[in-house]
Amino acid sequence: MSDGLAIVVTALLVATATGLLGPFLVLRRQALMSDAVSHAVLPGIVLVFVLFGTRAPLPVILGAGVFAVLCVLAIDAFRASGLVRSDAAIGLVFPTLFALGVIGINTFASGAHIDLDATIYGEIAFSPFRTTEVLGVEVARSIPILGAVALVNLVLVAALWKELKVTTFDPEFARTTGFAPRLVSRLLLLAVAVTAVVSFESVGAILVVTMLIVPAAAARMLTDRLAPMVAVTLAIGWASAAGGYATAVELDASIAGAMGMIAAGAFAAALLLAPRHGVLARLAQRRRARRRVAAALASGRPSRP
Repeated sequence: MSDGLAIVVTALLVATATGLLGPFLVLRRQALMSDAVSHAVLPGIVLVFVLFGTRAPLPVILGAGVFAVLCVLAIDAFRASGLVRSDAAIGLVFPTLFALGVIGINTFASGAHIDLDATIYGEIAFSPFRTTEVLGVEVARSIPILGAVALVNLVLVAALWKELKVTTFDPEFARTTGFAPRLVSRLLLLAVAVTAVVSFESVGAILVVTMLIVPAAAARMLTDRLAPMVAVTLAIGWASAAGGYATAVELDASIAGAMGMIAAGAFAAALLLAPRHGVLARLAQRRRARRRVAAALASGRPSRP
């Protein structure tokens, strides 16, 4: 497998794994969860270094994963208490955990270079150089790992589709009909945490956060139905992965940055051109409404709403 193909396949798998979860985060107004996780994992990285004296990828991912899970469970607990809203819960938990990690570095590892860039923030351009064998074929290590994460997310979303749908749009109705909104929410957030932490090491945090939020936000502008929203999210993610790589090669630029900019461009186009919720569509609706009012006033008849 060529280096370019390995990078594109890795990006496509990240877009798939995140695209299956991103629409639910956007609809539940928890889009910043991935960014919170990226900061909250620092105590786990420090703990692994203090206990084992290593920054090897596997133990670092495990340590980071533990604190990522703690982060999402704490955020969900605050939100479920009803005392704070989702955005406030995120703002309370991840700065606390990040500060704990900073204190840990200063207290126990002041002589070591430990930060997110050196430990868990990967770079997708380096993914072809970390390889493993699958059925006797040497492939980038990120491909089977991210492929497994994408498959697990697909199974989770397919198995809990009805529950995710009901608890996303009407959690109170879901509770009265026997669903468990809190349990479903926790399963979703745990899947987000695992996806984010595993993807960080392969492609970097910025690309993961981008793929979790931006394609889903663009899809939300284009459709009001959940299933098409997931499909459009995946399509935008895949297009951003392939188009971003081609753009980066052409411009000799950052691959992750180019993928992020393609996704942002897709959102900007959706924001402007979406048939119902786009800026141009809303301007046209307002113009038509003003014309109806003006015509009604001219004729002396009340306008229809």
